[in-house]
Amino acid sequence: MRQPSPGSLFPFARRLIFFVLLLIGSASHVALAQAPSSVETTMKNMLSAIQDNSLTDFVASGDPTFRSGMTQEMLDSVRQALASRLKQGYTSKFLTSLNQQGFIVYLWKVEFKDNNDDILVTIAMKDGKVSGFWLR
Repeated sequence: MRQPSPGSLFPFARRLIFFVLLLIGSASHVALAQAPSSVETTMKNMLSAIQDNSLTDFVASGDPTFRSGMTQEMLDSVRQALASRLKQGYTSKFLTSLNQQGFIVYLWKVEFKDNNDDILVTIAMKDGKVSGFWLR
């Protein structure tokens, strides 16, 4: 069997190095994904508003439909389920954003210090205003 000459391995090695660099570049992009700081602030403000039971603060970044559709009773229900957990502390990790039907939808994983179930926070935005907010 004929051994490859050292010169014939160079193109293969160059392609291999290129492929590895491409993978590293792609992985670092995924690992560094971040929501715009204004959107991150909006999400945290809304979680604080749930904890503080402040409808005014909760809907402050919302569009007119969101503001008119949210009621104190709805906020009370969410607060009852989450306020004590939010008060104990949590960490949020931005997951991704999606373009859906003219909205940019942002997703975060929220882990609570009580080590019970995590939640998925989903915020739909258009023109810099919140159009939808969901906790799963």
